[in-house]
Amino acid sequence: MEFSAKQIADIIGGRVEGNPDAPLQTFDKIESAGPKALTFLSNPKYASFLYTSKAGAVLIAEDFVPTQPVEVTLIRVADPYAALAQLMRMVDELTRPRPCGVEQPSFVDESVTVPSDAYIGAFAYVGKGVKLGAGVQIHPQAYVGAGVTIGDGTVIYPGVKIYHGCKIGNRCVIHAGAVIGADGFGFAPMADGTYSKIPQLGYVEIDDDVEIGANTTIDRATMGRTHISRGTKLDNLIQIAHNVEVGANTVMASQVGVAGSAKIGSNCMIGGQVGIAGHITVGDKVNVGAQTGIPSSVPSDKTLMGYPAIDSSKWLRQCVYLNRLPDLFQRVSQIEKNINNK
Repeated sequence: MEFSAKQIADIIGGRVEGNPDAPLQTFDKIESAGPKALTFLSNPKYASFLYTSKAGAVLIAEDFVPTQPVEVTLIRVADPYAALAQLMRMVDELTRPRPCGVEQPSFVDESVTVPSDAYIGAFAYVGKGVKLGAGVQIHPQAYVGAGVTIGDGTVIYPGVKIYHGCKIGNRCVIHAGAVIGADGFGFAPMADGTYSKIPQLGYVEIDDDVEIGANTTIDRATMGRTHISRGTKLDNLIQIAHNVEVGANTVMASQVGVAGSAKIGSNCMIGGQVGIAGHITVGDKVNVGAQTGIPSSVPSDKTLMGYPAIDSSKWLRQCVYLNRLPDLFQRVSQIEKNINNK
């Protein structure tokens, strides 16, 4: 599949500087892109590669001003990263395989109506009373328990396990190995030192347009629901505990852990390995740096780092002071010696 630089610009509302007929067949990073590759520049630290790039064309911001001569064809757009994402989605739609039908061997309970455009892969299991939307894809070795609902256009990749009674919305993507609806971690300590299991009688509800990464786990509620709101994106290897609520359009990077009954707002950005305590509330539009620990509730519109979590600017100042501690101790030690020698 080949497009010219002008055709690409027309699709994304861009403007060509250079050769409008430059042929483009693939995508690549700016430092390694070849003559028929489209690349992009959005981070200024990679600007030096622009002047040596062999790419067919580079997506670049309208307001970017080169500091050296540029030989490569440019396509100027308002947001190069967003434009690249738009193009990659288009190519994905055109090239992604669209399997259809029920492969054998697989098990689909006789109570399940399979839409004509749905796909159920070999060795998949679809239990009693499952409701499948149009265009659903359930890939090989996936398990869909009794009474599960899966909305239109949702893709369930190989090895996903969805326990009974869970609800998945439209256009969701659940990647390989994810587990939706396993029991929450509920055990009551007994007088003899043992633990009695508390039955987890709730379910998981995932709204439309949610993406869940590989090997991420979302536990069912003790009572009621664990809820992931529309548009939220979860990376690989995330743990969402029972009765957690995650607001709309929130994103979490790998290895985040959210303890039971925490409430996380909308449009939050949570970095890798963040830990969030149970039974607390995190407001809307909260940004959290990697490895931060959040032990108590946080209001909206905060940027946090460190443990316990504090304002990011304060945390960065503390890091500077911490790095200066060895010099400070050395100076104090020298002062003490000077005093003792008098």
